[in-house]
Amino acid sequence: MKLGCIGDDFTGSSDLANMLAKEGMRVTQFTGVPDGPAPDSVDAGVVALKSRTIPVEQAVRLSLEALEWLQAQGCTQFFFKYCSTFDSTKEGNIGPVIDALMERLGASSVIVCPAFPAAGRSVYQGHLFVNDTLLSESGMEHHPLTPMTDPDIRRWLAHQTGHGVGHVPATVVFEGPEAIAKAITAETTAGRPIIVVDAIRDADLRQIGAAVKELPLITGGSGIALGLPANLMSRTELAAPDTNWTGLQGPGAIIAGSASRMTRAQVARWSENHPSYEITAEQVMEQQITPEDAARFALDAQSTALIYSSADPETVKAAQERFGREAVAGKLEEFFAETARQLVAGGVKRLVTAGGETSGAVVEGLKIKALRIGPEIAPGVPAVADQGRDLVLALKSGNFGDEDFFEKALAVLEGKS
Repeated sequence: MKLGCIGDDFTGSSDLANMLAKEGMRVTQFTGVPDGPAPDSVDAGVVALKSRTIPVEQAVRLSLEALEWLQAQGCTQFFFKYCSTFDSTKEGNIGPVIDALMERLGASSVIVCPAFPAAGRSVYQGHLFVNDTLLSESGMEHHPLTPMTDPDIRRWLAHQTGHGVGHVPATVVFEGPEAIAKAITAETTAGRPIIVVDAIRDADLRQIGAAVKELPLITGGSGIALGLPANLMSRTELAAPDTNWTGLQGPGAIIAGSASRMTRAQVARWSENHPSYEITAEQVMEQQITPEDAARFALDAQSTALIYSSADPETVKAAQERFGREAVAGKLEEFFAETARQLVAGGVKRLVTAGGETSGAVVEGLKIKALRIGPEIAPGVPAVADQGRDLVLALKSGNFGDEDFFEKALAVLEGKS
């Protein structure tokens, strides 16, 4: 294994694995830190953690455990992957994990680049944009767990780390890898070893990738992975993308737990013509509804059903104020995990999930150990197959995909283009 990756959630880890596979690496996504060694055939291993919103100490511990396992597999470069919308609170967890990984690896500097232009995420003048809108005005300011109220990644990171935070502007990035590398060295020398790097085009990501060839640790969204395979493998070693995906026939189901604008639009579109079952936080907290109820609705439906809890920000906020933010999130995740278990036990072969925390809860609930990466459904979202049973999934971050994503995902999971 050459490249060792640590993802702070499951959808983002699938996104990263998809990017690396498209660039020619043989990739396996692992759920949590594996018990044994990886297959010799794996070029890049992605250890998917559910560490984005857990207490900082736990996030650091899990990340270091993942790093230790990846080191044992022979990796020569390491990548800490977080969301392209930099999901975190002022208290963590991105900064503390970066600090811990830097210390363990003896890294003198590290870049921070959440940009993913293909999915509408760009970094300019240190500020993160979603399409043409500042992150803090994109709807992410209402995220129920990690409200992003400041688009300046430098300022946000400064709350989380004891290191100085530097910046490489787009004007330098446009000059190419040598200029970027010199700027990184200059920022490190100036006492700013955690360095936010601008990127507004895919070409920028490839330039940045070439510039950080010698760094032991890289951090960012999945986009920065565009430039990494060429650093670690020769052209003859890079493989053609896997085209052997056949999908699976059989019943499908959709579970959506994201309150993002795009997921709510996807839910609205699907609900117009398909069976849909809404779950509210109040119903779950007061035990007015059970996973058995939701699973039975989907299994008895005449066509693929959607089970969702994707309320508008005001409704989410009211539930959090009444029951507590962590309590609501935890109970909903437990609900969806058990619902997924019952759906799969009932014969579901194709499962689409929307929302990072929801997807993580489902994957953990199903005790999936490793995932094979299939074709891309939408930018940042591949089809994946459980390597332990006949089950295919699409694990979608909340804001990813177009309004017809659910239809597309179910078709790809079935083997249709």
